[in-house]
Amino acid sequence: MLVLEYKIKAKPAQYRAIDEAIRTVQFIRNKCIRYWMDAPKGTKIDKSALSRHSTELRNEFTFVKDLNSMACQASAERGWLAISRFYSNCKSKKADNKGYPRFQKDNRSVEYKTTGWKLHPTKRRVTFTDQKSIGQLKLLGKWDIHTYPVKAIKRVRLVHRADGYYCQFCVDTDCVDTQPKTGKEIGLDVGLESFYTDSNGYQEPNPRFLRKAESDIKKSQRRIYKKKKYSTGRRKARARYSRKHLRVSRQRNEHAKRVARNVCKSNDLVAYVRVACRRQDLRVSNMLKNHCLAKSINDASWYQFRQWIEYFASKFGKEAVAVPPHYTSIECSQCKRVVKKSLSTRTHVCQCGCTLHRDTNAAINILHKAKSRVGHTQSNAKGVATSTLVGATLLEQVATTNLESPSL
Repeated sequence: MLVLEYKIKAKPAQYRAIDEAIRTVQFIRNKCIRYWMDAPKGTKIDKSALSRHSTELRNEFTFVKDLNSMACQASAERGWLAISRFYSNCKSKKADNKGYPRFQKDNRSVEYKTTGWKLHPTKRRVTFTDQKSIGQLKLLGKWDIHTYPVKAIKRVRLVHRADGYYCQFCVDTDCVDTQPKTGKEIGLDVGLESFYTDSNGYQEPNPRFLRKAESDIKKSQRRIYKKKKYSTGRRKARARYSRKHLRVSRQRNEHAKRVARNVCKSNDLVAYVRVACRRQDLRVSNMLKNHCLAKSINDASWYQFRQWIEYFASKFGKEAVAVPPHYTSIECSQCKRVVKKSLSTRTHVCQCGCTLHRDTNAAINILHKAKSRVGHTQSNAKGVATSTLVGATLLEQVATTNLESPSL
């Protein structure tokens, strides 16, 4: 799938209509969750049942009927996505929180399928034809939507972010950019001292975007509480605060994307530590319990980096191998002897004479483990930014909007 994103230019009344459609989507999704919760014991509630329930809501509420029928179905699918994820976690006996479905209160997007919208012949305007009165919207951007047939557009999504409104087109197309083989292999160990350290000894500097913008963010946050409640000034102060968080989020994503692309383009095999997948993996959620390092760990965005590595490896025809993190830091990369060390010890010194930086030693161990597991690659290409190529459906990206900025 290819997702092309444009910024929208419209009139204030059209923006209000988009917000009304977004609230309707949230209403349908929450009603489907409630329908599943209140279902009698033994009653089977599946995706089709929720879709039928959304049709009943259209007959009951006028404002729901004003929304396109396929957009209502997509809203019900969002509810089913939360329910099916909960079932999957219970079936796999996931530790800790199983992710019981909750009611949503900060939805910021509405999703149309193949109806309810019409693309202008110039491909620079899109018109929404349901009864929400959104009308014709002007698309601002440089993406080449005109190079794809209209039938290839499977979903159209309107998103409200801190800096405005955006329109996304989900295009059903394959994107393969096979790169020439370089004959190089690399192991990566992520950290806080540096963004990553590879098996060749190179250390990518950690940009620390949140730390750099922290003072400015706190200043804008203090300004919110100096304004009168429910006033226009307070609303504008909140918008400024949200835009600063959105800027940090985009900086992290672009940095992870750029670094992952360069790594995958220059190496045939990329080995890395599994991050936040299963119980035996490096779980970021557990590491965040350390209140001294939680902010720095969040700022490093390791899991986002892993997702882009997997995506570009799939796109370029390279291999991305995830290995478990056990003993990668304390095992000697030469003699395999276990050398225990504290987190503050940054140099690996072994009796065999091997002296390396702690992270370099770990990266070499990661590469060795990956080369022994090449036949069991754990790569699963998936992007997190909606303005670029992704390997997931547009519905699966609903959860990623919460990473963009605080709700307005």
